[in-house]
Amino acid sequence: MKKITLILTFVLLGTIGAFAQLENPVTWSYMAKKTGKNEATLFIKATVDDGWHLYSQNLKPGGPNKTIFTYSKSADYSLVGKTEEPTPITKFEKVFKMDVSYFEDQVIFKQKVKLNKGTTVVKGKVEYMVCNDHSCLPPAEVSFSIPVK
Repeated sequence: MKKITLILTFVLLGTIGAFAQLENPVTWSYMAKKTGKNEATLFIKATVDDGWHLYSQNLKPGGPNKTIFTYSKSADYSLVGKTEEPTPITKFEKVFKMDVSYFEDQVIFKQKVKLNKGTTVVKGKVEYMVCNDHSCLPPAEVSFSIPVK
């Protein structure tokens, strides 16, 4: 009897864990465009499912986790300035008891790079958090690799 209870418990927990992993309301895509002989702009696009929102890079402490871009160091390129974002939606959220800035539907972040080599691959990661009107998902991290030709 103990074996059956133990097996059923593992099956139930495994099923719950699998369904929890399935909810991923953000799809990321990447592209680079050369803007000069030694310059390029990276385009990092987040497509957000209906009802969800992705938080800005520019949030005050005490609220949700902000979006953070981290780029791997390389001799092939150097970053020019910070990752840019369009003007976000800013509203008071009762849950956080503060104004928060976020994006719905889709957002394109841009990062300029100076190229020290004609072609390269820019690698990094984006850390982000999404919420809807009922809940927030735990912060997530996605690695990216963007070819620059």
